Amino acid sequence: MFKPNGWLDRVFEIGIIAKGVNGAVELLGGLLLLFVTPDWIRHLAVSVTRVELSEDPHDFIATHLLHTTNGLTGNAVLFGAVYLLTHGAVKVVLVVALLLNKLWAYPWMIVVLLLFIGYQLYRISIDPTAGLIALTIFDVVIVLLTWREFRVQRRIRNDQAGSRPGHAERSAAAAPADR
Repeated sequence: MFKPNGWLDRVFEIGIIAKGVNGAVELLGGLLLLFVTPDWIRHLAVSVTRVELSEDPHDFIATHLLHTTNGLTGNAVLFGAVYLLTHGAVKVVLVVALLLNKLWAYPWMIVVLLLFIGYQLYRISIDPTAGLIALTIFDVVIVLLTWREFRVQRRIRNDQAGSRPGHAERSAAAAPADR
């Protein structure tokens, strides 16, 4: 199990756990989308925004939420469900593997996050939002911390392998003679 030693390790752990929670929420959202209709989603959005829009008919979040739900079709909901389920499952699996300190998960997390960052940069170039920019910066920080932690974990494992009985003899036999 991953055990943080310094403040960078703690930031890495918190960031990874946040990614895991985000993945779990995406899984739940994807499951919900599989079992609800676009009409039900629109009805929920109207119910949630009714009070806010009665106070401020131009509320940014409420009007955008209603606009988005009005554009939902069966195909859009299915696409959203598949997207969220896939996205969430990948995150949850990688986060669990990282927390269990599986070395293979570090490069996979980096690759997956770099793909997300690439897509987010594309979206930012089309329609920049503060939330998407913040998410992209967060993902970049997590990539850097994951790379750092991967290097640390590889070094620890190499040191442990070097201290195993019989390893020194195998290394000496494999090394060329200095004479």
